[in-house]
Amino acid sequence: MQIPLSILIYHRVLAQPDPLFPEQIDARRFEQHLRLLRRWFNPLPLTEAVRRLPEGSLPQRAVCITFDDGYADNAEVALPILQRHKMPATFFVASGFLDGGCMWNDAVIEVVRKAQGERLNLSRSGFASYDIGCPQRRRAVIDMLLAALKYLPPQERLARVKSMARSFTPTMLSSDQLLALHRAGMDIGAHTVNHPILTAISNAEARAEIAQGRARLEDIVQAPVRLFAYPNGKPGQDYEQRHADMLRAQGFEAAVSTAWGAARAHCDRFHLPRFTPWDRSSSGFLLRMAANLLIPAA
Repeated sequence: MQIPLSILIYHRVLAQPDPLFPEQIDARRFEQHLRLLRRWFNPLPLTEAVRRLPEGSLPQRAVCITFDDGYADNAEVALPILQRHKMPATFFVASGFLDGGCMWNDAVIEVVRKAQGERLNLSRSGFASYDIGCPQRRRAVIDMLLAALKYLPPQERLARVKSMARSFTPTMLSSDQLLALHRAGMDIGAHTVNHPILTAISNAEARAEIAQGRARLEDIVQAPVRLFAYPNGKPGQDYEQRHADMLRAQGFEAAVSTAWGAARAHCDRFHLPRFTPWDRSSSGFLLRMAANLLIPAA
């Protein structure tokens, strides 16, 4: 029997709710999720689940928790909650943002969030002047900018983001925090150096991003890094089979995408699906978990 494996994606766990991003997970909601997972599912470390998946030895309702990117709040907020509930997790970290980094999307959010007045002029960054007179309009401008910048060549995107503001607030893990996650028994996975869309860069650049990102993490935690998460993670759009082949050639054991669905024994371990359970209510969370089990994995 092919017992499915649910793999959940988280990014940030905020200490308090963010009115501008009400869908973002905060500490209270994350703790609610963990209580539900502990009661109704069987949480496993991803490394163990990857090994047991093809063997058909997973427990019923197996689930893994993963985090992408490497935010500081993963250590400051999420880790104590995970430890309190005795839950394992895997943290996929983009190594280039360690020790004072800020990802480009967070830099854009900060520019719009902190802008004074009711209009924001971004003409020098290749955009226009926008009405930001209420929270809903600010959020709409943020969503528009993120969508417009996401698939630009990395250097062009970086230049345009830097033209919006001179400095940004660091949001990512320090090396010490990464080591603390590892020492707490959490898995550390690779997520490239600079979080590029792999299909937007050359094969040589992609190989270097994968290898160098992993090497930096292994140097910090002094342990093998065997798992990988594709940046952005949409199969056929953000990464292709050639990138999975690169991971195999470099000795990784498995990789996760952002395609929804549950993994089963026949799944290619370098195309494991994951999904984000953003529901506010307990019933909604459990219904989404159940519905995701019905989505056939690619």
